[in-house]
Amino acid sequence: MGGVAPRAPITLVVGSISIIDLRLIGLASLDRPFGRLTRDVLPCTWIAFGFAALTGGLLFSAKATGYAGNFFFKGKLVLLALAGLNMVVFHAFAGRDIEHWSARTYPAVAAQIAGGLSLLLWIAVVAFGRWIGFTLR
Repeated sequence: MGGVAPRAPITLVVGSISIIDLRLIGLASLDRPFGRLTRDVLPCTWIAFGFAALTGGLLFSAKATGYAGNFFFKGKLVLLALAGLNMVVFHAFAGRDIEHWSARTYPAVAAQIAGGLSLLLWIAVVAFGRWIGFTLR
């Protein structure tokens, strides 16, 4: 039971980001404009991300030397950085035209690519995070 609590924040992060990514890809929430969807979902995402960072930091502090040398931990940090970079690139390029494609069922191709890449990166973050526990010495 004690291991369940640390997973809850990352589940909320990935779940809420997946709602947005699936909308970007054009597979879900097609009846809602993208701008409205992000206004509804992103506050939950950022709160959950804060809790995930806090609980992850506490877990890291318990065995910092073990985590620091773990391949999957390092990979997870790289994947988190790539997910953040993907978000920055999205907002710098495809996100500038949100007003033009927000109400359309299928957003611009660049936005679809960003959504698909984000979904893959966050799935990989979760997978690497799970493998940390199996490989930590």
